[in-house]
Amino acid sequence: MRYDLVIFDNDGVLVDSEPISNRLLAAYLTELGHPTSYEDSLRDYMGAAMHRVHDLIRERTGERLPEDFDDVFHGRVFAAFERELKPVDGVVGVLEKLAADGVPYCVASSGSHERIRVGHRTTGLDRWFDDGRIFSSEDVGRGKPAPDLFLHAAERMGVAPQRCVVVEDSPLGVQAAVAAGMDVYGFTAMTPAAKLAGTTGLFSDMQELAGLLG
Repeated sequence: MRYDLVIFDNDGVLVDSEPISNRLLAAYLTELGHPTSYEDSLRDYMGAAMHRVHDLIRERTGERLPEDFDDVFHGRVFAAFERELKPVDGVVGVLEKLAADGVPYCVASSGSHERIRVGHRTTGLDRWFDDGRIFSSEDVGRGKPAPDLFLHAAERMGVAPQRCVVVEDSPLGVQAAVAAGMDVYGFTAMTPAAKLAGTTGLFSDMQELAGLLG
């Protein structure tokens, strides 16, 4: 292993949540009078913290989303997670190999701590991530594409940024990793490779990842 720390994004990398959350986000925004398709949601919000949703709607319409928007949205998402959420195919094998090889790893997600933990409990990934391995955009002032979250995770894990590698599936996440001075491998299961410019490498199947991390 040529890295001292592997930092995983959560949604779309560890848990297969992007189709669920973006479907529900598009529906809720449309319900509130901001017509949004599933494709629009993926393009504008995939990989982003919730403040980006509020910022873009206000920028485009001059209107504020309801004060309870985040709570209502997360309630819908968590209910859907209980019914539908699965781990990303092949990711358990990657975690097993990292653990067996003694390679430190963590998760750094734009999602809230509650969202991360609900997803992990539902899918059984909680056995791989104790509290010391979980970092959220709630922990820093700026979410992705700012580098703050990845730099925070590296500092807390005691590893220099240049010794870290990030596993991401969103353009915003890739931008954040590059800005943090870290290598980044882009997962193209849901995102076209052309939208993940700047990556160290690309892969479409989680079983390829262990070989890339080398």
